Amino acid sequence: MAEDNITECAECYHLKSSILLMAHHLERVAEELDDESIKQMLAAILKARRIFVLGAGRSGLVGRAFAMRLMHLGLSSHVVGETTTPAVSTEDAIVAISGSGQTRSVSDLGKVAKDIGATVIAITSNKDSKLGNLADVAVVLPGRTKDDAGGYLERHMRGEYTYLTPLGTSFETSASVFLDAVIAELIFITGASEADLKSRHTNIE
Repeated sequence: MAEDNITECAECYHLKSSILLMAHHLERVAEELDDESIKQMLAAILKARRIFVLGAGRSGLVGRAFAMRLMHLGLSSHVVGETTTPAVSTEDAIVAISGSGQTRSVSDLGKVAKDIGATVIAITSNKDSKLGNLADVAVVLPGRTKDDAGGYLERHMRGEYTYLTPLGTSFETSASVFLDAVIAELIFITGASEADLKSRHTNIE
């Protein structure tokens, strides 16, 4: 019974273990990031007339947060699929987020943007994927995606598996932290102040 499990988790071992494993994973992500691909991503964002952010499911939620921060920076940003999103042009950049790089809606729309002539930036754990292969810039975040999920929880409980995070969580958490760090780097590059960002935050919520 679930109630019995709650009673037995006085020290919440699995909860704390998940946090510590994620923190360890993020250290690995930072160590393995490719500086050149990040520089290319930053240059493409700053050069673009507009930045479009694309993702499905939880990756889409991460993308929305990134688009909001880009707006706070004073950049023109849009979330693909919104009713107010304009047409993409050759002067624009697309940030497409997919752990597997195989999510059909994301890779297909990335291909459309590529055919239009926009710069496609992939955030993925799988560079050798449909999305990774078509992208102009591919930033690889190492980690487990939901495609690797089969039976991992039971294996971890037996000490046979490294990550205790549900479905694609390790990628999405990594992507969220990475994209927040991209914003921090852009703040440094552009010389934006916290007051600048605050001045663009919505005042009708």
